[in-house]
Amino acid sequence: MIRKSDGSALVQTGRAAIMGILNVTPDSFSDGGLFFSVNQSIDHAARMIAEGADIIDIGGESTRPGASAVSADEEMQRVIPVIKAVSDRFDVMISIDTSKAKVMEAAICAGAGMINDVRALTDKGALQVAAKTSVPICLMHMQGQPKSMQHNPVYDDVVADVRGFLSKRIDACAQAGIDISRLIIDPGFGFGKTQQQNFALLNELERIRKHDLPILVGLSRKSVIGQTLGLAVDERTCASIALALLAVMNGANIVRVHDVKETSQAIRMLEAVLTEKKGGIQSQ
Repeated sequence: MIRKSDGSALVQTGRAAIMGILNVTPDSFSDGGLFFSVNQSIDHAARMIAEGADIIDIGGESTRPGASAVSADEEMQRVIPVIKAVSDRFDVMISIDTSKAKVMEAAICAGAGMINDVRALTDKGALQVAAKTSVPICLMHMQGQPKSMQHNPVYDDVVADVRGFLSKRIDACAQAGIDISRLIIDPGFGFGKTQQQNFALLNELERIRKHDLPILVGLSRKSVIGQTLGLAVDERTCASIALALLAVMNGANIVRVHDVKETSQAIRMLEAVLTEKKGGIQSQ
Protein backbone atom coordinates (compact mmCIF):
# COMPACT_ATOMS: atom_id res chain seq x y z
CA MET A 1 0.00 0.00 0.00
CA ILE A 2 1.19 3.51 -0.80
CA ARG A 3 0.44 6.05 1.92
CA LYS A 4 -1.79 8.94 0.92
CA SER A 5 0.94 11.55 1.35
CA ASP A 6 3.70 9.64 -0.40
CA GLY A 7 3.37 10.38 -4.10
CA SER A 8 7.07 9.68 -4.58
CA ALA A 9 6.42 6.00 -3.79
CA LEU A 10 4.11 5.50 -6.78
CA VAL A 11 6.97 3.94 -8.68
CA GLN A 12 9.37 1.79 -6.68
CA THR A 13 12.45 0.23 -8.22
CA GLY A 14 11.76 -3.37 -9.18
CA ARG A 15 8.13 -3.30 -8.01
CA ALA A 16 4.99 -2.57 -10.03
CA ALA A 17 2.24 -0.71 -8.16
CA ILE A 18 -1.28 -2.17 -8.10
CA MET A 19 -4.12 0.31 -8.68
CA GLY A 20 -7.46 -1.10 -7.53
CA ILE A 21 -10.56 0.09 -9.40
CA LEU A 22 -13.49 1.52 -7.46
CA ASN A 23 -16.24 2.63 -9.84
CA VAL A 24 -19.00 4.62 -8.15
CA THR A 25 -21.20 4.37 -11.23
CA PRO A 26 -24.40 2.62 -12.26
CA ASP A 27 -23.11 1.75 -15.75
CA SER A 28 -19.40 0.87 -15.83
CA PHE A 29 -18.80 -2.10 -18.13
CA SER A 30 -17.57 -4.53 -15.45
CA ASP A 31 -18.83 -3.45 -12.02
CA GLY A 32 -21.42 -0.75 -12.63
CA GLY A 33 -23.80 -0.43 -9.68
CA LEU A 34 -21.93 -2.83 -7.41
CA PHE A 35 -20.29 -0.17 -5.22
CA PHE A 36 -22.71 2.71 -5.68
CA SER A 37 -23.27 3.40 -1.97
CA VAL A 38 -20.65 4.81 0.40
CA ASN A 39 -20.74 1.73 2.64
CA GLN A 40 -20.32 -0.63 -0.31
CA SER A 41 -17.41 1.49 -1.53
CA ILE A 42 -15.71 1.46 1.86
CA ASP A 43 -16.02 -2.32 2.11
CA HIS A 44 -14.62 -2.78 -1.40
CA ALA A 45 -11.72 -0.40 -0.73
CA ALA A 46 -10.89 -2.26 2.49
CA ARG A 47 -10.93 -5.57 0.64
CA MET A 48 -8.66 -4.30 -2.15
CA ILE A 49 -6.18 -2.82 0.34
CA ALA A 50 -6.05 -6.13 2.22
CA GLU A 51 -5.48 -7.94 -1.08
CA GLY A 52 -2.50 -5.79 -2.05
CA ALA A 53 -3.76 -2.60 -3.68
CA ASP A 54 -1.25 0.25 -3.49
CA ILE A 55 -3.67 2.87 -4.90
CA ILE A 56 -7.46 3.11 -4.94
CA ASP A 57 -8.76 4.69 -8.15
CA ILE A 58 -12.21 6.20 -7.63
CA GLY A 59 -14.34 7.21 -10.61
CA GLY A 60 -17.89 8.52 -10.97
CA GLU A 61 -18.34 8.51 -14.75
CA SER A 62 -18.21 5.45 -16.96
CA THR A 63 -15.82 5.69 -19.90
CA ARG A 64 -16.78 2.35 -21.44
CA PRO A 65 -17.40 2.37 -25.21
CA GLY A 66 -20.77 3.98 -25.89
CA ALA A 67 -21.04 5.63 -22.48
CA SER A 68 -22.93 8.91 -22.12
CA ALA A 69 -21.41 11.94 -20.40
CA VAL A 70 -22.20 12.85 -16.79
CA SER A 71 -22.35 16.41 -15.44
CA ALA A 72 -19.66 17.62 -13.05
CA ASP A 73 -22.23 18.08 -10.26
CA GLU A 74 -23.54 14.53 -10.61
CA GLU A 75 -20.03 13.14 -10.75
CA MET A 76 -19.10 14.99 -7.56
CA GLN A 77 -22.23 13.74 -5.80
CA ARG A 78 -21.03 10.22 -6.54
CA VAL A 79 -17.32 10.44 -5.76
CA ILE A 80 -16.74 13.10 -3.09
CA PRO A 81 -18.52 11.27 -0.21
CA VAL A 82 -16.64 8.09 -1.13
CA ILE A 83 -13.26 9.83 -1.32
CA LYS A 84 -13.86 11.46 2.07
CA ALA A 85 -14.94 8.16 3.63
CA VAL A 86 -12.02 6.14 2.23
CA SER A 87 -9.54 8.90 3.13
CA ASP A 88 -10.88 9.09 6.69
CA ARG A 89 -10.57 5.34 7.23
CA PHE A 90 -7.43 4.32 5.34
CA ASP A 91 -3.94 5.78 4.93
CA VAL A 92 -3.85 4.86 1.25
CA MET A 93 -3.17 6.81 -1.93
CA ILE A 94 -6.49 7.74 -3.57
CA SER A 95 -6.66 8.55 -7.27
CA ILE A 96 -9.56 10.51 -8.78
CA ASP A 97 -10.52 9.16 -12.19
CA THR A 98 -11.96 12.26 -13.89
CA SER A 99 -11.43 14.72 -16.73
CA LYS A 100 -13.35 17.63 -15.20
CA ALA A 101 -11.48 20.49 -13.52
CA LYS A 102 -14.26 21.06 -10.98
CA VAL A 103 -14.24 17.41 -9.93
CA MET A 104 -10.43 17.28 -9.72
CA GLU A 105 -10.34 20.29 -7.42
CA ALA A 106 -13.09 19.00 -5.12
CA ALA A 107 -11.60 15.50 -5.04
CA ILE A 108 -8.16 16.72 -4.00
CA CYS A 109 -9.75 18.83 -1.25
CA ALA A 110 -11.62 15.70 -0.12
CA GLY A 111 -8.47 13.57 0.15
CA ALA A 112 -7.45 12.39 -3.32
CA GLY A 113 -3.69 12.39 -3.89
CA MET A 114 -3.54 11.66 -7.61
CA ILE A 115 -5.34 12.68 -10.82
CA ASN A 116 -6.06 9.98 -13.41
CA ASP A 117 -7.40 11.67 -16.56
CA VAL A 118 -8.45 9.70 -19.63
CA ARG A 119 -8.46 12.98 -21.60
CA ALA A 120 -4.93 14.00 -20.56
CA LEU A 121 -5.93 17.41 -19.13
CA THR A 122 -7.47 18.60 -22.40
CA ASP A 123 -10.88 19.57 -20.94
CA LYS A 124 -11.50 23.21 -20.06
CA GLY A 125 -9.67 24.29 -16.92
CA ALA A 126 -8.14 20.88 -16.18
CA LEU A 127 -4.56 21.91 -16.96
CA GLN A 128 -4.87 25.00 -14.75
CA VAL A 129 -6.33 23.05 -11.81
CA ALA A 130 -3.65 20.37 -12.09
CA ALA A 131 -0.94 23.04 -12.15
CA LYS A 132 -2.17 24.38 -8.80
CA THR A 133 -1.71 21.00 -7.13
CA SER A 134 1.37 19.00 -6.19
CA VAL A 135 -0.11 15.55 -6.86
CA PRO A 136 0.93 12.96 -9.47
CA ILE A 137 -1.04 13.13 -12.72
CA CYS A 138 -1.71 10.34 -15.22
CA LEU A 139 -2.14 11.44 -18.83
CA MET A 140 -3.97 8.90 -21.00
CA HIS A 141 -4.36 8.67 -24.76
CA MET A 142 -7.86 8.33 -26.19
CA GLN A 143 -8.86 8.65 -29.84
CA GLY A 144 -12.32 10.25 -29.97
CA GLN A 145 -14.77 10.16 -27.06
CA PRO A 146 -16.31 7.20 -25.17
CA LYS A 147 -19.61 7.51 -27.04
CA SER A 148 -17.97 6.73 -30.40
CA MET A 149 -14.28 5.92 -29.80
CA GLN A 150 -14.57 2.32 -30.99
CA HIS A 151 -16.16 3.25 -34.33
CA ASN A 152 -13.32 2.34 -36.70
CA PRO A 153 -10.24 3.89 -34.99
CA VAL A 154 -7.48 4.58 -37.53
CA TYR A 155 -3.74 5.32 -37.03
CA ASP A 156 -0.72 5.68 -39.29
CA ASP A 157 1.39 3.91 -36.65
CA VAL A 158 -0.53 3.40 -33.41
CA VAL A 159 2.58 3.31 -31.20
CA ALA A 160 4.16 6.38 -32.78
CA ASP A 161 0.83 8.24 -32.82
CA VAL A 162 0.12 7.51 -29.15
CA ARG A 163 3.67 8.50 -28.20
CA GLY A 164 3.34 11.72 -30.20
CA PHE A 165 0.08 12.68 -28.51
CA LEU A 166 1.45 11.99 -25.03
CA SER A 167 4.62 13.92 -25.86
CA LYS A 168 2.53 16.97 -26.77
CA ARG A 169 0.54 16.69 -23.55
CA ILE A 170 3.75 16.44 -21.52
CA ASP A 171 4.95 19.62 -23.22
CA ALA A 172 1.62 21.33 -22.48
CA CYS A 173 1.95 20.38 -18.82
CA ALA A 174 5.47 21.76 -18.66
CA GLN A 175 4.33 25.02 -20.26
CA ALA A 176 1.55 25.26 -17.66
CA GLY A 177 4.12 25.06 -14.88
CA ILE A 178 3.66 21.39 -13.96
CA ASP A 179 6.89 19.64 -13.02
CA ILE A 180 7.08 16.71 -15.45
CA SER A 181 8.43 14.49 -12.67
CA ARG A 182 4.81 14.41 -11.44
CA LEU A 183 3.57 12.86 -14.68
CA ILE A 184 2.59 9.29 -15.52
CA ILE A 185 1.59 8.17 -19.01
CA ASP A 186 -1.03 5.66 -20.13
CA PRO A 187 -1.44 4.41 -23.74
CA GLY A 188 -5.17 3.98 -23.21
CA PHE A 189 -5.81 0.35 -24.07
CA GLY A 190 -9.34 0.00 -25.47
CA PHE A 191 -9.87 3.74 -25.82
CA GLY A 192 -10.20 4.09 -29.57
CA LYS A 193 -8.09 1.04 -30.47
CA THR A 194 -8.77 -2.17 -32.35
CA GLN A 195 -7.65 -5.58 -31.15
CA GLN A 196 -4.53 -5.42 -33.32
CA GLN A 197 -3.73 -1.87 -32.20
CA ASN A 198 -3.99 -2.91 -28.55
CA PHE A 199 -1.63 -5.82 -29.21
CA ALA A 200 0.87 -3.53 -30.96
CA LEU A 201 0.88 -1.13 -28.00
CA LEU A 202 1.39 -3.94 -25.51
CA ASN A 203 4.21 -5.51 -27.51
CA GLU A 204 5.99 -2.17 -27.92
CA LEU A 205 5.08 -0.52 -24.64
CA GLU A 206 8.54 0.94 -24.03
CA ARG A 207 8.30 2.92 -27.28
CA ILE A 208 5.75 5.28 -25.75
CA ARG A 209 7.95 6.18 -22.79
CA LYS A 210 9.39 9.70 -22.70
CA HIS A 211 11.59 11.44 -20.11
CA ASP A 212 11.75 8.08 -18.32
CA LEU A 213 8.22 8.70 -17.01
CA PRO A 214 6.34 5.79 -15.41
CA ILE A 215 3.75 3.94 -17.49
CA LEU A 216 0.29 3.00 -16.24
CA VAL A 217 -1.60 0.22 -18.00
CA GLY A 218 -5.29 -0.69 -17.77
CA LEU A 219 -6.23 -3.95 -19.51
CA SER A 220 -8.38 -5.53 -16.81
CA ARG A 221 -11.47 -7.33 -18.22
CA LYS A 222 -11.39 -5.23 -21.38
CA SER A 223 -13.12 -6.03 -24.66
CA VAL A 224 -9.87 -7.07 -26.33
CA ILE A 225 -10.11 -10.21 -24.17
CA GLY A 226 -13.67 -10.85 -25.27
CA GLN A 227 -12.71 -10.31 -28.91
CA THR A 228 -9.78 -12.72 -28.64
CA LEU A 229 -11.22 -15.46 -26.44
CA GLY A 230 -14.97 -14.98 -26.70
CA LEU A 231 -15.34 -14.52 -22.94
CA ALA A 232 -18.01 -12.59 -21.08
CA VAL A 233 -16.84 -9.77 -18.79
CA ASP A 234 -17.13 -11.87 -15.62
CA GLU A 235 -15.02 -14.66 -17.17
CA ARG A 236 -11.95 -12.54 -17.98
CA THR A 237 -9.94 -12.74 -14.74
CA CYS A 238 -7.26 -15.19 -15.90
CA ALA A 239 -6.75 -13.42 -19.22
CA SER A 240 -6.58 -10.06 -17.41
CA ILE A 241 -3.81 -11.39 -15.17
CA ALA A 242 -1.90 -12.68 -18.20
CA LEU A 243 -2.08 -9.24 -19.81
CA ALA A 244 -1.01 -7.53 -16.57
CA LEU A 245 2.05 -9.80 -16.38
CA LEU A 246 2.94 -9.08 -20.01
CA ALA A 247 2.54 -5.36 -19.35
CA VAL A 248 4.91 -5.47 -16.37
CA MET A 249 7.44 -7.53 -18.32
CA ASN A 250 7.24 -4.98 -21.13
CA GLY A 251 7.80 -1.98 -18.88
CA ALA A 252 4.58 -1.05 -17.06
CA ASN A 253 5.13 0.52 -13.63
CA ILE A 254 1.47 0.65 -12.50
CA VAL A 255 -1.35 -1.74 -13.42
CA ARG A 256 -4.99 -0.74 -12.97
CA VAL A 257 -7.07 -3.82 -12.14
CA HIS A 258 -10.39 -5.15 -10.85
CA ASP A 259 -9.03 -8.44 -9.46
CA VAL A 260 -6.48 -7.16 -6.97
CA LYS A 261 -5.63 -10.31 -5.02
CA GLU A 262 -5.04 -12.51 -8.04
CA THR A 263 -3.13 -9.86 -9.99
CA SER A 264 -1.00 -8.85 -7.01
CA GLN A 265 0.01 -12.44 -6.29
CA ALA A 266 0.91 -13.07 -9.93
CA ILE A 267 2.99 -9.90 -10.26
CA ARG A 268 4.82 -10.38 -6.95
CA MET A 269 5.68 -13.92 -8.03
CA LEU A 270 6.93 -12.65 -11.38
CA GLU A 271 9.07 -10.02 -9.66
CA ALA A 272 10.52 -12.58 -7.25
CA VAL A 273 11.59 -14.84 -10.11
CA LEU A 274 13.02 -11.97 -12.16
CA THR A 275 14.93 -10.66 -9.11
CA GLU A 276 16.44 -14.10 -8.56
CA LYS A 277 17.39 -14.28 -12.24
CA LYS A 278 19.16 -10.91 -12.05
CA GLY A 279 20.95 -11.95 -8.89
CA GLY A 280 22.15 -15.14 -10.51
CA ILE A 281 23.51 -13.27 -13.54
CA GLN A 282 25.32 -10.71 -11.38
CA SER A 283 26.98 -13.39 -9.23
CA GLN A 284 28.43 -15.27 -12.20
